[in-house]
Amino acid sequence: MKYHIASLFAGLIFGLGLIVSGMANPEKVLGFLDIAGAWDPSLAFVMGGAVVVGLIAFTIARRRTLSFLGFNIKLPTNTQIDKRLVVGSMMFGVGWGIAGICPGPALVAFGAGEIKGVVFVASMVTGMILFEIAERIRASSGHNA
Repeated sequence: MKYHIASLFAGLIFGLGLIVSGMANPEKVLGFLDIAGAWDPSLAFVMGGAVVVGLIAFTIARRRTLSFLGFNIKLPTNTQIDKRLVVGSMMFGVGWGIAGICPGPALVAFGAGEIKGVVFVASMVTGMILFEIAERIRASSGHNA
């Protein structure tokens, strides 16, 4: 139960941070991505702050075997950069640039009932389902890469 409460609390703080920082506002995000036009660099500070917090958090987490709530810490161990990672990252970036929104802010917009958030989340879930179907087909045909 405490895991669910902590997860809810973390999600609420994350969502609030997205709203306060402007990351949930597609127009602000598109302004940040428009480096050849009316560039708005303010989100670079938000991202920089997130990187610093992440570095500190992962540095602490690597030294521990249990979380502060007593759960096992399971950090990713794969450091391989392969075609799937690069292509997936590019697709994410293109989608972010076109929509001006990424999954976290999309969920905030979805929760707020904004149509753009609803469409984005529906599209994201559809993409996840199609990926799962493609992975199952790939696995059943014996392709590993």
